[in-house]
Amino acid sequence: MTEELKTTGRGPSIWTRPERSARGPAPEHSREEIAAAGITLADARGLSAVTMRSAAAAIGTAPASLYRYVATRDELVELMADQVYGEISYHEPRSGDPVADLLRLGQQSRAVYHRHPWLLDVPATGIFPGPNAVAFIEHTLAALAAVDLTGPEKLVTVGLFSGVVRLFAQTEISQRQAGQDTAQWQNSLAGYLLQITAGGQHPQLAGALADSPAGGPVQDEPLFDRAMTRILTGLLPS
Repeated sequence: MTEELKTTGRGPSIWTRPERSARGPAPEHSREEIAAAGITLADARGLSAVTMRSAAAAIGTAPASLYRYVATRDELVELMADQVYGEISYHEPRSGDPVADLLRLGQQSRAVYHRHPWLLDVPATGIFPGPNAVAFIEHTLAALAAVDLTGPEKLVTVGLFSGVVRLFAQTEISQRQAGQDTAQWQNSLAGYLLQITAGGQHPQLAGALADSPAGGPVQDEPLFDRAMTRILTGLLPS
């Protein structure tokens, strides 16, 4: 097992360490620069292309020098993930409707996954959130401010919300990578299931399909918006 893939347990989080030591010469590079280099590599060739050696080469330094900024490859990936979370904007004022406000955040989060599919390969648990991830949590909780839930219940809701967005993006990206169009796939699946139910052995499924709009399940409103609105409406107390 290589040094970069070795797991030795978590030490202090990179987010609790200062970016530079108070002693010694000023650093030639920054965490932001290193993360940007890793993101470029991952966007082009996937997360497996990101190593301490390849990231060092991308910023024009020796691999050993990179350890002055990050202790492990895992820390480099944490920097990368948090930097792309920073692409989410919070400038638009909240509407006061928690479902609408969460949907807008979900749309942006989903777009981040589509721009950076390798983010799905970063574990959703086991790492500490960086400042941009914490900002996302803060704004998600702000959208829930008027909802009648306790603090712990709101945090659980944030986790469920983020997990559903991630799962939805994962499904879409998998379909895209397989050369499938989501709408076409839905229509193909509906046609297949109609054939299966024609024999009368699956009356519940046949009934559900019979309620679909004429011509198939595709509607004007994007599937993500429809699904997330229903999920969020069910999650939040009325």
